[in-house]
Amino acid sequence: MKYFVTGASGWIGSAVTAELIANGHQVVGLARNDESAAKIRAAGAEVFRGSIDAPEELRAPADASDGVIHLAFNHDFSAHETAVATDRAVMTSILDALAGSDRPFVFASGVLGRAPAGVVATEDVPLDPATVASPRALSEIFALASVERGVRPVAVAFAPTVHGEGDHGFLASYVAMDRAAGVSGFVGDGSNTWPAVNRADAAALVALAAEKAPAGSVLHAVGEEGVKHRDIADAIGRQLHLPVRAFEPGEVTPPFQWLERFLGVSSLASSRITQELMGWTPTRPTLLEDLDAGFYTRG
Repeated sequence: MKYFVTGASGWIGSAVTAELIANGHQVVGLARNDESAAKIRAAGAEVFRGSIDAPEELRAPADASDGVIHLAFNHDFSAHETAVATDRAVMTSILDALAGSDRPFVFASGVLGRAPAGVVATEDVPLDPATVASPRALSEIFALASVERGVRPVAVAFAPTVHGEGDHGFLASYVAMDRAAGVSGFVGDGSNTWPAVNRADAAALVALAAEKAPAGSVLHAVGEEGVKHRDIADAIGRQLHLPVRAFEPGEVTPPFQWLERFLGVSSLASSRITQELMGWTPTRPTLLEDLDAGFYTRG
């Protein structure tokens, strides 16, 4: 099969590209610049030069593919509404190309906010457009409805921490924040939890989703239902030799203040249904094992 992958040079997308190629598929990766193009070619994939900021240009590579995996998203939280609008436009263009073909459209979503704090989010509870808080979640509802247009849409809802060696994203920023503050901090008593998944396990699930997930599926890329914030802080403290305690007001300083909106969040999410449906079992190291391995604290 030939898959068009947006975000193919990114943290998750590069692992997905490698997984697809290892499974015998061809990959055409979207590259917005020379650096991204070089990474995609080095992985053994073809390159399509373009950008999610020009959604109409993505219809041609989508139309020429056997399926699309859409992972690109602008994570600049200062312009979140614009990013969501761009993402909807990208989805619209690609889905127009795939309509009537029964080809897969696998796209990224998230598990945060799918259930109230203390309740384990499961794949069989659909998002309610009347109550959903995130504009991006509305895009999931929009994309899944394309099953009525002859597309095989599949939402892969990722844990907020997709971890592993080489990560420069959320968890790496959290470690850098602690280093700058001189304390491995948590919020409250640190009992709030974050679901987590190893990048390699997540990539394997995305490839399986493209290959065989039923139309309209919601899959959870979750390896651990919830890791306590205090346990994460303890692991970072051990590696950086920092005191471990609750953050005091003002200790989170620029450029890390954007993280404050996540520090007190508590979420639980299961992937039991996904594992049974897809024959997928997370086997890679856990979040705390990756922290203890020192990937996030070297240098």
